[in-house]
Amino acid sequence: MKNNRILKFSLIGVLLLAGLSACNDSDFLDRKPLGLATEGDLSNTGGFEEKAFGLYGQLRTEDGVTNWVRYWFQSIRSDDAMKGSNTGDQASQGTVFDSFQYQAANGFAEANWKGHYRIIYSCNDLIAAVDALPSPDSGSLINKAEACAIRAFCFFELRRDFGEIPLVTNVVDTPQDEIKAKSTVAEVDQQIIADLTFAAEHLPVSWPAYPGRATKGFAQTLLGKVYLYEGNWAQALAQFENVINSGTYGLYQDRSKLFLKEADNSPESVFEIQFLRVGSTNYSNNYWESQGIRGSAVWDLGWGFNVPTQNLIDAFGSSDPRLGQTVLFSGQDDGYGNVIPSSPPLDQPYWNKKAYTLKSEREAFGENKNHWANIRIIRYADVLLMAAEAANELGQTSVATGYLNQVRARARANNSSVLPDITSGDQTTVRNAIKLERRLELALEGERFYDLVRWGDATTALAPNGYADKNKWFPIPQFAIDQSNGVLIQNPNY
Repeated sequence: MKNNRILKFSLIGVLLLAGLSACNDSDFLDRKPLGLATEGDLSNTGGFEEKAFGLYGQLRTEDGVTNWVRYWFQSIRSDDAMKGSNTGDQASQGTVFDSFQYQAANGFAEANWKGHYRIIYSCNDLIAAVDALPSPDSGSLINKAEACAIRAFCFFELRRDFGEIPLVTNVVDTPQDEIKAKSTVAEVDQQIIADLTFAAEHLPVSWPAYPGRATKGFAQTLLGKVYLYEGNWAQALAQFENVINSGTYGLYQDRSKLFLKEADNSPESVFEIQFLRVGSTNYSNNYWESQGIRGSAVWDLGWGFNVPTQNLIDAFGSSDPRLGQTVLFSGQDDGYGNVIPSSPPLDQPYWNKKAYTLKSEREAFGENKNHWANIRIIRYADVLLMAAEAANELGQTSVATGYLNQVRARARANNSSVLPDITSGDQTTVRNAIKLERRLELALEGERFYDLVRWGDATTALAPNGYADKNKWFPIPQFAIDQSNGVLIQNPNY
């Protein structure tokens, strides 16, 4: 792997400046893109703001991190989603990700690996620069904490996809600097925990002027998530309750609008990748565009990938309001008074509504494809559900159902006849309720595959698609093995 670190970001390293509450259209269009800092733009803290800002630009621009590669790994491998588009479009990738016929030479796997490691190397640069200071000021420590949080996020994503990975925490100046043997999952977790512990100690609770930057709540949530994956329930619950009790976050009450641009950087946002459409310039990537309805004329909204399965639709049942907030049905009303063409001529009967946009937004921006809504990486509903899971595994069923029922209450809105509270005190019953709630609340957002794997449910739920236990990890990309001259060893059974 060649070291292609981005050293200067100018406007391509954009952070979107928007209020933490919902924005109206004029507010949205008045957002200020920020990349390479200019004099007077940044606080005079003596920190490494320019380098820190560049990390957020890389999260959005590095291929394989938050572009369409993300959902091939995180969503299409689950029982919630399948390739979509038309039969011939990306057919070979459909075989790989829908049917678990993994290939070490897969181009998406290479992009995933390279993109995350390039960001890690940039984080290493910033961390090393701060560590070289004889007496770092508070601003520098905050910037280091941002780099630690983002490095931890990247290592965690790689750990979920590839399992044992190289822990490259040194500055990479030559190709030889990045050649490391794989570390065990436990060792990777320890590095992530160390990074996030430092980040949680130094990051601010919020960035009122710069939403989208890493916060204490983001670090604590990700730290809790690592503990959750390890089965360390007490430590996980402690971190999630730090976030819950902080009073910083809350559920966005009108869930039907949660994935529209008006809910960008809402109180439900724990971490989001910032998008912005300004005139003819896109500060975005193909994440949403590639999931839009694949049609023609006014219905040419995207490429049509990552579509819901019948299995997911059946899991909702007919009374859960989230079905209509998650799935668009060909031939039916979109929920806003517009009838979607039927299938055929559309290639798919169902589409991902979380990638959908309002007609008024498309008209305002003069384009059909979504380049303006942020990507919700972690939201507060997920925090509540993870806290519920950890509490239930500790035998605290009443605490667990309290968190679980907050999510259900928001989902049912004012209709008490659907999604009643879970009142059982039986741990197994509550466990199964949490599993289903995670599936329905977070559908098509990239959690389902990893949940099935960590619960030990993947071999049953995904068996019809050809899943075997070895498929919990993707093979290490062949290019990385080749360039390591034998230092990197392929994952078992590949």
